[in-house]
Amino acid sequence: MDKRIIKSEKEKWDKNTVGPFIQKTPERKNLKDSSNESIERLYSPLDHNEDDYITKSNFPGQYPYTRGVYPTMYRGRYWTMRQYAGFGTAEESNERYRYLLTQGQTGLSVAFDLPTQIGYDSDDPISEGEVGKVGVAIDSLDDMEILFKNIPLDKVSTSMTINSTAVILLAMYIAVAEKQGVSPDKITGTIQNDILKEYIARGTYIFPPKPSMRLITNIFEFCSKNCPRWNTISISGYHIREAGSSAIQEIAFTIADGIAYCKAAVNAGLDIDDFAGRLSFFFNSHNDLLEEVAKFRAARRMWAKIMKEEFKAKKSKSMKLRFHTQTAGSTLTAQQSDNNIIRVAIQTLAAVLGGTQSLHTNSRDEALALPSEDSVRIALRTQQIVAFESGVSNTIDPLAGSYYIESLTDRIEKGAFEYLEKIEKMGGVVAAIEAGFIQKEMQNSAYEYQMEIESNDKIIVGVNKFKIEEPPIKGLLKVDMSIQKKQCERLKKVKERRDNIKVDNILKKLEQEANGNINLMPTIIDAVKSYTTIGEISNILRKVFGEYKENIVL
Repeated sequence: MDKRIIKSEKEKWDKNTVGPFIQKTPERKNLKDSSNESIERLYSPLDHNEDDYITKSNFPGQYPYTRGVYPTMYRGRYWTMRQYAGFGTAEESNERYRYLLTQGQTGLSVAFDLPTQIGYDSDDPISEGEVGKVGVAIDSLDDMEILFKNIPLDKVSTSMTINSTAVILLAMYIAVAEKQGVSPDKITGTIQNDILKEYIARGTYIFPPKPSMRLITNIFEFCSKNCPRWNTISISGYHIREAGSSAIQEIAFTIADGIAYCKAAVNAGLDIDDFAGRLSFFFNSHNDLLEEVAKFRAARRMWAKIMKEEFKAKKSKSMKLRFHTQTAGSTLTAQQSDNNIIRVAIQTLAAVLGGTQSLHTNSRDEALALPSEDSVRIALRTQQIVAFESGVSNTIDPLAGSYYIESLTDRIEKGAFEYLEKIEKMGGVVAAIEAGFIQKEMQNSAYEYQMEIESNDKIIVGVNKFKIEEPPIKGLLKVDMSIQKKQCERLKKVKERRDNIKVDNILKKLEQEANGNINLMPTIIDAVKSYTTIGEISNILRKVFGEYKENIVL
C-alpha cells in the first residue's frame, strides 16, 4: 500500500480515534527505553522499509545475519544450556557440575573465586577472607584435575569466566584434557579473556593494557593452530550492562572492544580469517523484552558489517556474531525473591527470541547468596520449559517484521555506530577508557536509572511498589569459612611433592620470554603441568609487565 495513504489514515486515527479516547483515559507519560529514548504510541509501515529486507535483514545464516547466524537455528539444535557455578573447593564445585549435568544441563560454566581471578594463591595474605567465596578456588593443576574429575572433556563444552589469568586457566584446562587422553584439538568451550571490559566495568585486571593485549593475541595465535574448536575470547557486554549502561551502550562498547582485539591481532601479524571465526560475545538480557530482542539483532548486523567492510574478512564464519547470554543479575531483588523467577523467565524469552547460542539463567536467591541447589534447578527448568513447551523455538526469528522490532533494531544500530565513531575519533577504545569517556557515559546512564526508581517513575515490583513484610529467608547457601585453611593445606602438599627445581627453571624461562616477544602460551602450559601455581606465574608477569592502576572518573 502507498505509504502516503497509510500516513493520511494514521493522522485521521490520531485525531478522530485516539484523541477523544485519551481525553477520557489518559496515557501513561514519559514511556522510554533504557537509552532514554521515547517509545511511540504505535509503529506502522511508516517506521519500516520492507524494500531493505535483503540488505538489512536477509535470511537466517546469510549476511548480515540479522535474523540468526545459522540457517535453521533452534529447529536443528537448541542453544547450549549452561548454569554458571563454582564455589568453595574444587570437590564441592565438581559435585555441583555433575548434579547439573544429570538434570539436563548441556554445558559447564565455571565461576572462579576472586584470588584466582586476579592471580593470587590461596595462601597469599591478600586472599584472606576471599578464598572460595564468589567461585571455586584454583591454585594449581591439582585443583583443576579435581574440578573436572569424571567429567569427559571431549564430550562437554566448558565456559570459563576468567580474564587477567585466562592464559593460565586455559593452559590448565588443556593439561587436564591431555591427562584424560583428550588432545587440544578436541576440546570445546570458551574463555572470557576480555580484559578491556575489566578496565571499564569490573576491575579484575592485573597488568596494563599493552601486555594484557599481548597475552590475548598469544592465545589467539596458539589456539588457531592447536585448539581450533575453542572460542578464544568472549567479548563481554554483560558486565558493562551490569555496571549501569543502556542497551545501546552495551553493544557499542562491547563491539568497540571487539574491534580493538581484532586490530591488536592483525597488528601482531595474524590474518583476520585465521582467528575471527573463534571470537564469541557475551551479552546481558534485561527485563525490556522487545528492546533486548532488537539489541541482539542489531549487534549481529553491526559485527557483520564491521568484519566485512573494515577488516575485509572473506570467510562467512568471521562475520558471524555468536553470543552467550546471561540473565541480568542487576535486576534481581532481595525483596520478594521469588519474583526473580518471573524476571528470569522474561529475560530467557528475550535471549531466545533474539537468537542466542548459549544461555545461563540466574537463580532467584542470587541477590542474597550463592544459589542453592533448588534455585539452580528452577533456573535450569526455566530454559527447558521455554525450549520444549513455549513454541518460540519452532520458527526462526519469530518477531521479525514487527514494525516496532524492526524500527528499534535500526535505532539501536544507529545509536551504537554513533558511539563507535566517537570512540574512533578519540583514538580507539583504550584511549577512550584512559580518558574516562566510556566510564562516564555508563555512570550517567546508571544515575538516571536510579533516579527513575527513587522517583517512582520506574516501578520495581516489591521494591518501590507492592511491598510486603517478609520473614528472613531460610536455606541460603553459605561457604564454609574453613575452606581457606583446607585449600592452603592442599597447596602446601602440592609444593612439597612437585619438582621445585624444575618449577624454578620454568619460571626463569617465562621471565626471559616475557621480556621478549615470543608467544608465552607453550611455556605457561609447561609451567602448569609442573604444578606451578597461578600466583607464581602471575607474579613473574607482574614483575615484567607491572600492574594497572585505575583511572578514577567522577
